[in-house]
Amino acid sequence: MEAIATVTAFHPPFSGLPSKPTSISTKLMYYSLHNSMRFRHFKPLKQFSVCASEKQQFQEATPNSTQIPDRKAEELSKGIYDRSKEIDLGWLPALPHVLAASMANFLFGYHIGVMNGPIASVARELGFEGNSIIEGLVVSIFIVGAFIGSLISGALVDKFGCRRTLQIDSIPLIIGAILSAQAHSVNEVLLGRFLVGLGIGVNTVLVPIYISEVAPTKYRGSLGSLCQIGTCLGIIASLLIAIPAENDPHWWRILLYIASIPGFLLMIGMQFAVDSPRWLCKTGRLDDAKSILCNLWGPSEVDSAIEEFQLLFNGTEGDTNSKWLELFKEPNYKVALVGGFLFLLQQFAGINGVLYFSSLTFQDVGITSAALASLYVGLTNFAGALSALYLIDKQGRRRLLVGSYLGMAISMFLAAYAISLPDEDVSHNLSILGTLGYMYSFAIGAGPVTGIIIPELSGSRMRGKIMSFSFSVHWVCNFLVGLFFLELQRIFGVAPIYTSFGGVSLLSAMFCYTFIIETKGRSLEEIEMSLRSKLQGHDN
Repeated sequence: MEAIATVTAFHPPFSGLPSKPTSISTKLMYYSLHNSMRFRHFKPLKQFSVCASEKQQFQEATPNSTQIPDRKAEELSKGIYDRSKEIDLGWLPALPHVLAASMANFLFGYHIGVMNGPIASVARELGFEGNSIIEGLVVSIFIVGAFIGSLISGALVDKFGCRRTLQIDSIPLIIGAILSAQAHSVNEVLLGRFLVGLGIGVNTVLVPIYISEVAPTKYRGSLGSLCQIGTCLGIIASLLIAIPAENDPHWWRILLYIASIPGFLLMIGMQFAVDSPRWLCKTGRLDDAKSILCNLWGPSEVDSAIEEFQLLFNGTEGDTNSKWLELFKEPNYKVALVGGFLFLLQQFAGINGVLYFSSLTFQDVGITSAALASLYVGLTNFAGALSALYLIDKQGRRRLLVGSYLGMAISMFLAAYAISLPDEDVSHNLSILGTLGYMYSFAIGAGPVTGIIIPELSGSRMRGKIMSFSFSVHWVCNFLVGLFFLELQRIFGVAPIYTSFGGVSLLSAMFCYTFIIETKGRSLEEIEMSLRSKLQGHDN
């Protein structure tokens, strides 16, 4: 019992917590104080109590034998126990549900890479070879569909929830892939690519929302990073499967038929996944939300989580249909602007331009296979995503974003400088180093964190609409960069374009340092309450 006495003396109980919060300001104070007590007092006291009681029971059960002390209890009571030796598996219950949803990102990555190599074979077989407008339309119609999908996703998630919407959204993904694979005309290919883009546009919005609402607070960043890993694996898979296309002009049909398989897996996987407990609570299905929280977060977290949900919903259970006009209210419009600017800066920092030009950079050093060059880039991207998985919940979102954009800026300046060097060997090696350094820097922060932090900053009611708006900006900027990159490169050259990418990356680092708040280790409800309290303080 000495451990209990020590903890109680060190952490005196707080007695000033209001018993029945009434006004919103009192609720905010209650919320803050309640969280402070819950994390700083209750949990350590409970853990020490268990250790001390177990030791006492053991000694009482063996009064005549040599008493063996509970080493963990003694170390805890002395404050010398090293918790890093414990294996933390709190993320494991949520992992299967996150992996099921991340299949959508695998599909996204697969469709990014699937048309890069075979487009020439498609054009030759369907009779539009040499027509750059049609070739560009086959690629860009995907982005048009994704833009429309991102806009409608907010209304779908409000009505059906993420799990059911992801299942419904698998239908255009499957039909679009099969239609493209068996196409015998340009119109069939265009329709198939549009349907696939429509599905991808919905998925890229929903998956970050789903993971942020299902994952326990402590592991939300790491589990959210699986989106980027899924995208990287999809790109790598498409490049590896596309290798026979260099010798088989009809292999592109196999590639597109294979694209339907992850769609079926996504539909089946989400049937066994859980609904978001926050969405269930908002729709009035409280018992279902409690059951899911108990299974994913643990029984000890259920009551406090439900209390936080209900405090935020404030009597709006069953009202899940948010309006686009609500984006113009505070703090929604500020979060939407931050989300839009994050994606605008991400795209104009040149990620798609660098990806497009990387194959030419590798050709300069003797790597003539475009698939092999893209594979090097894909593996670097994957390595960065793995690093983000480890770092995001340790270093935090803001620091990772700033560091990522600084790394991208340095890499672009290095690649631009290398182009002007007279020594070709040094120039080519530095160009490769700059390109891979840029990709790694992007994958460690600007890629995964952007999609994670926007739903974290968004309020529960407007999360779908804010993500829809942010990703619509992403697809517009994506389209513009792809449309004008080659023409700008022809007019100004590669070095000035890369220098401008480095400049935008520096600007992005400054933007993130100034406007992004840290969300690491804070529940979505805590973040939303914090934004509400700041807004109320401003109004007062």
